[in-house]
Amino acid sequence: MKYPMTLAEKILANKLGRSYVEPGELIEVPVDLTLANDITAPLAIKTFESTGINKLFDPQKIVLVMDHFTPNKDIKSAEQVKICREFAKKYKIFHYYEGGNCGIEHVLIPELGLVRPGDIVIGADSHTCTYGALGAFATGVGSTDLVGCWITGKIWFKVPETIKFIYYGNLKPWVTGKDLILYTIGDIGVDGALYKAMEFTGEIIKKLSMAERFTISNMAIEAGGKVGLIEPDKKTLNYLKNRFRKDLVYLKADKEAKYADIKEYDVSKIDLVVAFPHLPSNVKFVNTLSQKIYIDQVVIGSCTNGRLEDLKIAAKILKGKKINPNVRCIIIPATPNIYYEALKRGYIRIFIEAGAIISPPTCGPCLGGHMGILAKGEKALSTTNRNFVGRMGHPQSEVYLAGPAVAAASSILGYIGTPEEVGISLEE
Repeated sequence: MKYPMTLAEKILANKLGRSYVEPGELIEVPVDLTLANDITAPLAIKTFESTGINKLFDPQKIVLVMDHFTPNKDIKSAEQVKICREFAKKYKIFHYYEGGNCGIEHVLIPELGLVRPGDIVIGADSHTCTYGALGAFATGVGSTDLVGCWITGKIWFKVPETIKFIYYGNLKPWVTGKDLILYTIGDIGVDGALYKAMEFTGEIIKKLSMAERFTISNMAIEAGGKVGLIEPDKKTLNYLKNRFRKDLVYLKADKEAKYADIKEYDVSKIDLVVAFPHLPSNVKFVNTLSQKIYIDQVVIGSCTNGRLEDLKIAAKILKGKKINPNVRCIIIPATPNIYYEALKRGYIRIFIEAGAIISPPTCGPCLGGHMGILAKGEKALSTTNRNFVGRMGHPQSEVYLAGPAVAAASSILGYIGTPEEVGISLEE
């Protein structure tokens, strides 16, 4: 008798070579890829070395990306990177990225073709769930949990229940995947999907670009989700065809699968969204704000919205305009390839002429690390994924979250607003 399964259950069962798994079941799963960065890897390395074991399960399945405090902002961050660099050399880790070939990990890794549908991916970074957009069971773990996998090549999971999210209707102008996921988090709350798989489906998901899908899966963790999965389709195949030449596994949820809950959203009712401090769930429609919220800084970038498509939106709005003199606008292409393509297409020139600051690929300001720290009382509008107290600097600063269209428009206006307030329509 066939047991109907959700997409998350299908991936786990397939990896174990079993006919089915059930929610709540404890399983030990082989892992296809592990990753860590310049903040989380040093702790993992220290723990690994304390075990006395001198062999990694598979150096080809370990990725180290130096992206958080890089380019090195101080002595401590330089020492962190040095630890990682020496570890990579010692154990012949091929996938070590630093300097000119480095980008923001959750954009760089899919770009390099290191993840495929059906893979099990763990990373010592909570936004590892980004790869669910490719149909991979990808989730964040602690640095010490990562070490166990470095040694054994396996990790324990409790099979999560799944919530299904269905999106239908017609998107309004400028509304993107960022608005959809912020609206969803606003609906269910930051713990609304705690240790559950979030399965994003519906006619709108099928129409979204891969960039928007990555954004949606990236922020599953902001609702407490274990993974944020999107069923692979032709767009997934087109994205992977020049990146991953090996056999691809395309799994789909069964129609009879049982879900912990099913949520449906008519996207024609969703306008451009902004998340107020200090939670990603504190969302409001920009066009309903009762008063102007003046800002000191705008950040366009991160693993959430630093892709070429995001820069294209920003360039469309900023072309021929000037950034408000009271605003610092920092734009961060997420990888060197994205930076180069943005340069070829003229986006970088548009940003410079508008008065923006162009940063090399880095996570810097997103976690209050560098390249855009807020002072006491300052407000920032950012395309990043978190706006907790002190997230981008001083504990008495504020971070508002939005998509690239609102961010670019607000950098011109000097307050949180829409492209229409700047006088730009999507058709132009």
